[in-house]
Amino acid sequence: MPLVRIAMRRGKPSAYIAAVRDSIYTAMRESFDVPENDRFILVSQHDADEFDCDPRYMDIVRSDDLVVIQIACRDSRSVTQKQAFFRCVAEKLAIAPGLRPEDVFINLLETAKENWSFGNGIAQYA
Repeated sequence: MPLVRIAMRRGKPSAYIAAVRDSIYTAMRESFDVPENDRFILVSQHDADEFDCDPRYMDIVRSDDLVVIQIACRDSRSVTQKQAFFRCVAEKLAIAPGLRPEDVFINLLETAKENWSFGNGIAQYA
């Protein structure tokens, strides 16, 4: 049930954006046991003056290809699973669309399962 938000600089072609979405979804399926068709991914593109991310924070050199990924998900995964997921996302994005691992920023927002409604005004997991 993850909700994925991806932010990047404006100007990438549709195929690039699709590769980012697909790679993240594949990593979620492989590392987070996300069921098939549980795919809710939103992409936003930003002009340079709207995308203010430090290019050297924590001694990681980032380029203009930086992709910021924020995932709202259930608070049900171990630290080990999260670490494996972060690695898997970076590896998948290195393959397609060819992002450097330094340009992959991930943040998990964990919430209780009763905080989700997938439609019809119902908390399906409550």
